Amino acid sequence: MAPLRQIFAVSGILHPPPGEPAPRRSALLDHAISLTGVPVAKVCLVPTATGDQSEVIESFYAAVSDAKQVIPSHLQLFPRPNVDDVGAFLREQQLIWVTGGSVVNLLAVWRAHRVDAILRECWAAGVVLGGGSAGSICWHTGGVTDSFSERLDPVTDTLGLLPYSNGVHHDLAEQPRRRRYLECVASGDLPAGYATDDGVGLHYVGTELVEAVSSLPGAGAYRVEPGERHGTVVERSIPTRPIGAGQRR
Repeated sequence: MAPLRQIFAVSGILHPPPGEPAPRRSALLDHAISLTGVPVAKVCLVPTATGDQSEVIESFYAAVSDAKQVIPSHLQLFPRPNVDDVGAFLREQQLIWVTGGSVVNLLAVWRAHRVDAILRECWAAGVVLGGGSAGSICWHTGGVTDSFSERLDPVTDTLGLLPYSNGVHHDLAEQPRRRRYLECVASGDLPAGYATDDGVGLHYVGTELVEAVSSLPGAGAYRVEPGERHGTVVERSIPTRPIGAGQRR
């Protein structure tokens, strides 16, 4: 039987609901770990999009320190890889979790180190791929990003494992991410795709979306397609299954 190719692409929670402390470990990461299907999973953090910030790496280890079902590790590429054989190291993982940050810089550094090709091999071999924000857009054919400027420009040279565009932080108040993503799909700058509010994840098996899950009450997922008339767009909600705190909806 061929390995199951899975991707779990999410919008992390940038702002916890008022009165609720940020959880030690997100329900979305826990869900990603569960998708590995093994009792103890090797989970590798890839923080390239942050420039391998030490604070991000330390936060990850703190978050999983009490998780008996996790053997944590991380891949650094700045100033040079922290492992001798990047390909062998990544292929032995059960989950590769990519952080948010600059998707444009992430792609450039990955390609310089051939990490893009290695990740494709990992996916084909059954390693679960996932992550949030930049770590969500990167698996798709493109999305909108503030990596270039606050204008939220389209990025279209992502890994393309999934034949859809991707909108993240769709409900973010500080940036017009929803508006810009809809504009780019309407204009044809981006193909049809899926968008997520903060706290929502998309689970793909192969290249098919099989489920959307939500860790926040009221947070949603959306299918976004060009309309019948040129320059128009259709956005429709898709069902989400609540997980973690989202089960209280």
